[in-house]
Amino acid sequence: MIADFWRYRVLKTGRKAVWLPYARLRMALPWRREPRSGRTAYGVHMVQRWHDRTFVYCHAGIYGRFLADALTHRREPFVFVDIGANQGLYSAIAARNPACSEAVAFEPVETTYAILKENMALNGVADRVRALKLGISDQAGSASIHVPAGHSGMASLAVEAKPTGSFETEVIQTVAAAGLGQLLAGEVPLIVKIDVEGHEATVIRELLASSASARVEAVFYEIDTRWSVAEVIAEMLREAGFTHFRKVGFGHHFDMLAQRPAAAG
Repeated sequence: MIADFWRYRVLKTGRKAVWLPYARLRMALPWRREPRSGRTAYGVHMVQRWHDRTFVYCHAGIYGRFLADALTHRREPFVFVDIGANQGLYSAIAARNPACSEAVAFEPVETTYAILKENMALNGVADRVRALKLGISDQAGSASIHVPAGHSGMASLAVEAKPTGSFETEVIQTVAAAGLGQLLAGEVPLIVKIDVEGHEATVIRELLASSASARVEAVFYEIDTRWSVAEVIAEMLREAGFTHFRKVGFGHHFDMLAQRPAAAG
């Protein structure tokens, strides 16, 4: 508990206090010629977007090392499924691991999807990352997603997580369980990351209902208690055979890792 408080409350808050003003300073210097891309704290190169808080968090390592290290050090073969990939930080990290046969990155927002593809090319992994301009929901077709200004990572299909400040609404294409199963067809075990701002329960329900469900070894997903009920999601996963749960983070906004017994062992 003390270690988590230090890591996720003190250090993370401190990094934000330093890097967010720094990002504003970078944007306030119009005479400064910015390089198109740069290396982040995770070793991944990304298009520099100092106006976007999500990029700043990637650049400064504010998301922590837990998932990045897990993807880097896994030695058993896996496919990484990145649902809510945003600019592709974790897809790039996974794709650089020789044990990863493929990363499948779902990012439905037009502008963010374009940056995702550019970032994969910057890291030399474009041929190992299948970028899909799709969202996952309970119905295949189209849906409206809300994209807040200055924080691409907060884009959400969930009504509860609708931004309160300035945002744009974009119509995106979606797939449900049947389409998801077709897109993830294969035999290699799946490691899944889900970061969809309040839409996690719906995505997990569709994933578990898909034909790819039995191959999912682990699910790393976000919980924000303002719009997600952690126990509801955990119960769905327990019913599907996930028995090991680990909380990563502190406070009302944290991540969970759910694993099936073989993966946890």
